[in-house]
Amino acid sequence: MEKSYHSICRWTFNPGKGGFVPGNIRPSWSREKFNTVDFIKLIGEKIKPRLPENIIIGIELHYDTEINEKSVKEVVDIMKENDIYLALITPGAHSHFAYGGIASLDPDERKKAEEFGLKTVDIAYKMEEVFLNKKEPTFVLWNGSWGYDIATPLIKKMYENLKESVAKLCEYEEKNGGKLYFAIEPKPNEGHPSMLVPTVASAILFWKRLNEEYGIKIEKKGINKEFGHSEMIGLDHIFDTVEEIDNRMLVHMHINSQGYNDGIILGGPGKFDIDHGARINGMNIVIAKLIQDYGFDRWKGHDIQARPYDNEEKAIERVIRSILSWQACENVAKKIDLEEILKYLSKRETDKVEDMMKDLLIESFKIFKSLYE
Repeated sequence: MEKSYHSICRWTFNPGKGGFVPGNIRPSWSREKFNTVDFIKLIGEKIKPRLPENIIIGIELHYDTEINEKSVKEVVDIMKENDIYLALITPGAHSHFAYGGIASLDPDERKKAEEFGLKTVDIAYKMEEVFLNKKEPTFVLWNGSWGYDIATPLIKKMYENLKESVAKLCEYEEKNGGKLYFAIEPKPNEGHPSMLVPTVASAILFWKRLNEEYGIKIEKKGINKEFGHSEMIGLDHIFDTVEEIDNRMLVHMHINSQGYNDGIILGGPGKFDIDHGARINGMNIVIAKLIQDYGFDRWKGHDIQARPYDNEEKAIERVIRSILSWQACENVAKKIDLEEILKYLSKRETDKVEDMMKDLLIESFKIFKSLYE
């Protein structure tokens, strides 16, 4: 079978969300007891053996909470031992900067946030031994700290700051190796009521402006679309994918969901970010087909959270089920007959197309069951 590349997030493995739900329901995963080395060992012992042999596993890490200068050598060593690769690294700027980060109108915060991004590039290259050839990691910029809660004309100034700072970051990485892919992960809200670069389309435009204004090469620049972020505001993640492909900016994916449209899991537009695993549904089968035809063979990330009532065992199952659910969608997508669908659509026989997709959906559930059991 063709190899399929899936990445697992360190931040999935936490003791509990807290707030209105338990913060210690998975006590063995507390920060004092469970670090990134333990996380990698867990993948090697409890997740990889449950997956088909064609699935290659990478991990996703935040600097400086999940990987830093003190831990990087030990983390790289255990990754090599378990044949696990670095798929994504991201500056956890939202943990440090609450007033706009690299877009901030506070010059001191902006300077510190820029330095934080450069340190993340440095850490990435200290992990070069666990880059997978031709599947080098994506440096993801999540817009969580690029936000505001008061309307002023200086939002434009924040956007100008953002472009300048990201351009400097890209230039720094290019001088230090140029091996990383860069992606923006857009989100409409969180951690501020309003965000700069909130959608896939705005992120595509952002990169094009960086090319025009700063001469930044955009061959390895693009989007890390998280399906659930598009679902949160009722956008169509299928068309998001079409835009990414059309602009050659599909470099990483977070295929977790709000629960949109599978008729089982509650979520979708108007809900907060739920971070369910990948779902088996018609939309995801279509996206799997689109990226297959495009030739996408990079990392598909599972940026998921266990349910607030899950213990450690059930939380591990969530990750396995998410990976195998997407694998089932991929397997079925190969069987889509585009000529037959076009024949029906050209005659306005959408009912027949609906039935075809239902049959594929049923088959994908059967494939998932055979993989999971």
